Amino acid sequence: MANLRFAPVTKQSWPDFEALFEDSGGPKYCWCMAWRDMPNRQSATNTERKQAMKSFVETGTPVGILAYLDGKPVAWCSIAPRESLRRLAPWQDDAERNVWAIVCFFIKRTHRRQGIASALLDAALEYAFAEGASAVEASPVEPDSPSYRFMGFREMYLRRGFRELGMAGSRRHVMRLDRA
Repeated sequence: MANLRFAPVTKQSWPDFEALFEDSGGPKYCWCMAWRDMPNRQSATNTERKQAMKSFVETGTPVGILAYLDGKPVAWCSIAPRESLRRLAPWQDDAERNVWAIVCFFIKRTHRRQGIASALLDAALEYAFAEGASAVEASPVEPDSPSYRFMGFREMYLRRGFRELGMAGSRRHVMRLDRA
């Protein structure tokens, strides 16, 4: 996909992020706040979740990257420093710094099954390592999993050299890629 490009979500790209999430089928119900701390997370309204995400962006906290096709936002990967997220695995070493985590992929329905998720994962890894990440962790599932599919599929991570650390629950494989 020659016309595919990637960019982090910043104050300047917030309108693109907002447009992607608010478009038909977009994840405007969560605003990718499920793995981030916020007051009343469980009962927060969509508007409150959106404002919480916007606050992260406005303060310069990395939240993820957008994929653009022909200049329009078509996908998102939530990749951020692990310390800006809720605990992802029970054995997580919170003292370990510069570890980033991938907690979500969203690709517009009209653009799925075109290789965008794989390209987005590559771009997300490049972004995290350029920002100083020493490792990236993720919790993908198997393709037949009935839930957590938004975290991606295990095989996609294995192809990039991620190693499995264990399981978080019965479906999520906790995986890690250390910077080479």
